[in-house]
Amino acid sequence: MDFFEAQERAKKRTTRLVALFILAVLGLITAGYLAVVAALHGVAIQTSDGLHVRDSYWQPDILAGVALVTLAVVGLSSLFKWLSFRTGGRAVAEMVGARAVNPSTTEPRERQLLNVVEEMSIASGVPVPPVYVMDGENGINAFAAGLTTSDAVVAVTRGTLEKLNRDELQGVIAHEFSHILNGDMRLNVKLTAIVFGILVLGLIGRSIIYSLRFSRPRRGGGKGGGGVVAVIA
Repeated sequence: MDFFEAQERAKKRTTRLVALFILAVLGLITAGYLAVVAALHGVAIQTSDGLHVRDSYWQPDILAGVALVTLAVVGLSSLFKWLSFRTGGRAVAEMVGARAVNPSTTEPRERQLLNVVEEMSIASGVPVPPVYVMDGENGINAFAAGLTTSDAVVAVTRGTLEKLNRDELQGVIAHEFSHILNGDMRLNVKLTAIVFGILVLGLIGRSIIYSLRFSRPRRGGGKGGGGVVAVIA
């Protein structure tokens, strides 16, 4: 396998992944718009010109409102998550329950891991990153996280330490250092923040639907009848 061909394929996949995230947000806006338009279809609203019945499925004002609310929720939630990562890779490692390896440890496998990380740092010319271990993970896996080379961390699973020999471990760590040098970590943090924003929007919608299960909408008795309940739905 040619390394540069593999690298080019990985870059194309990353581009497609970013495009899919954008389409996900657009899909949320579209779904929200269609839901609100359907809920308000045929509902009379009071305007300066009198009562106006919404009987068209093209409502630019509703589209603008739904888009604004969706982007605000996703944007603010993503910003919150991004700010929570401002301390760098340590925040990501601690978020997944990884444990920092003591630099003075005498445990043989952890000592070997630290030595390999130091070797890769010297070879690549980047600062030696803090090393973490996910003790509860028996599979073979690892990741690098951080915003820059100065706040990056390298984490491996317990299975990586116990199942790989030194040469194999060195290959895994070298792979993670390639992510540090290529700036992949920063992109991953951005995507994580966007996913969190979309997740928050979904949780809000689920909470509203759940609350409506225990409420009985009242119709009539005011302008627009059940308009408010329709908008919430």
